[in-house]
This record gives sequence, structure tokens and C-alpha cells, in this order.
Amino acid sequence: MDFFMVNPRHFKISDIALINDGCEQTNGVFEKLIYLIKKCVLHALSIGPIPIHVAFIMDGNRRYAKKNNLVEGSGYKAGFFSLISMLNLCYELGVRYVTIFAFSIDNFKRCPEETRFLMDLMKEKIESLIMDENNESINIANRFGMRVHFVGDLKLLDKPLRLAAKRIMEATVNNSRVVLSICVAYNSTLEILHSLEECCEEKCDEIRVLDESGSGYGLIKIRRDYLKEYDDSMCLINLEDVERNMYMAIAPCPNILIRTSGENRLSNFLLWQSTFCYLYSPFVLWPDFGFWHFVWAILNYQRSCFYLDKKRKQL
Repeated sequence: MDFFMVNPRHFKISDIALINDGCEQTNGVFEKLIYLIKKCVLHALSIGPIPIHVAFIMDGNRRYAKKNNLVEGSGYKAGFFSLISMLNLCYELGVRYVTIFAFSIDNFKRCPEETRFLMDLMKEKIESLIMDENNESINIANRFGMRVHFVGDLKLLDKPLRLAAKRIMEATVNNSRVVLSICVAYNSTLEILHSLEECCEEKCDEIRVLDESGSGYGLIKIRRDYLKEYDDSMCLINLEDVERNMYMAIAPCPNILIRTSGENRLSNFLLWQSTFCYLYSPFVLWPDFGFWHFVWAILNYQRSCFYLDKKRKQL
């Protein structure tokens, strides 16, 4: 009998159930196959050099919502799932440091309604990193062994978000498998200025103590023009001082910086740290950024890392 000539009314409920079970089993087998393929790909990648630090500029959330005719704000929510996926991939691959550009100081110039929505959304997602459905502090952060660190001028954030950031930093302070740096109320100009201010305060305090004790008499009057022989060791503020006081002192310089949506600008993000960083700018929007995009980014980094390491050692 031709299958396509069978009247659907002749099917029993048990027959339909068997068909559904067969479809579910097929889907289950297919999902397991995809999982094994991805595990094999990650294993193959791990043979080559693995970046210690990966940074993301998560661009294209609003365009994703507009492209898919979604309500305003849905793009950011979709982007959060991409972030969790990337954190999982970084964990599987052995990446130690992940940094995301979540909210620039320039974003405060957007309309108040959008800024408020982003603040509330960040608070909600921050709490979801350490809370499961039963409000137990054993979810994503502890599963990845992830320490969460916030980078930027946190005084600019509203109080609920600032307190949420403080809670998750305290809750994950003993985790060490992965360090997630979340840049909020941040840009590189602010970071460099902050570091220089901290360096000046430190050195002024040191000089003041020395002068008051008499052991550093005249130190505050030192000028480079008056030194016959000058080298870097004579600087009151040196490169190590500046880098120690950077917001991003918690992590090494990134090996690869990924900005989605095809934009090639750094947008004042990690300018100090990205001198020898591989830049990857796929045209895909952030919520669509997935496994194979990440794999291609790592492959491109592995092709370039020896050259970048050579240039870094020449410095």
C-alpha cells in the first residue's frame, strides 16, 4: 500500500505516539552527533596555541532586534545567551581570562529609557550568574569556577547595579578557573587617566613620608634636566607603576579581541592592552555569534600568534 494514500483517520493514537518517539530518538541521536563533532573540533584546536585571554566587544544587539522584528531590548537578552555560550566554549578550550565590553561611558549619552533598561538588564543577568532557579548560589559562576571582576568607574552606576556587582565579586572571589572581567562605565581614556592619578598619589605620599623623615631630603625637587646621566630607573613614575594601577591589572593583555557586526573600531576599549592583540571582526551580529564563528576566530589567531609573540619579544 502506498504510504501517502493512507487516510490519517486510520491511524491509532498509539501509532502517532510511536512516530513521535521515533522523531525524538532521531533528534536525540543527531544532537549527540553534533556534540561529539564539536568536542572533536575543540580537541583539535587545543593541539595548537590556545589564547590565555579573549576579549569581546558584543556589537549588534540592537540591529539583531531590528532585523528580526523583535521588541526593543530583546536583542540584548538574546546577546546574553551568546555570552553564556562563549563562556562555556572558553572554559572547554582552557581560556583563563575573558573580558567583555558591557557598557561604555559613551552609552550614558543614549536616551534615559534605554540606559535604564540596560542597567536593569545587567543587574538581572549578573544575579543569574550566581543564582539558579531555587535561588541557590551554585549556578554558572561556580560551575565554571569563574571569578567575576568589574572594571570601570563603578561610582557612575546606580546603587542596585553597584550592589549586585559587589555581591557577585564577593561570591566568586575564591574561584580561579576562569576570570571574567566585565567592563562597565569604562573606556580606555578613563582607565589611563585613573592609573596616572593613582601613580601620582602614590608617589606624592612616598615623597612626603621621606621628606618628613629627613631621609628623602630634596627628592621632591629632582628634575630630569638637572641629571647628568639619566635612565629609566630614575623615573619617579615608570611603566610598571602605570600598568599596576590599570583597571585591567587583574588580567594579562588579551591575545585576541573579537568585535562582532563587522566593525573594525576598538571604540576606546583596551587601547593600552591591545598593542600585540589579534583583532577579529566577523560580520555576524553578536546574538548570532556561535560555535563555528568562535572556532574560526581561534584558527585565525593560531595562524598569527607566532608573529605577534615575536613582535612582543622585540619590544
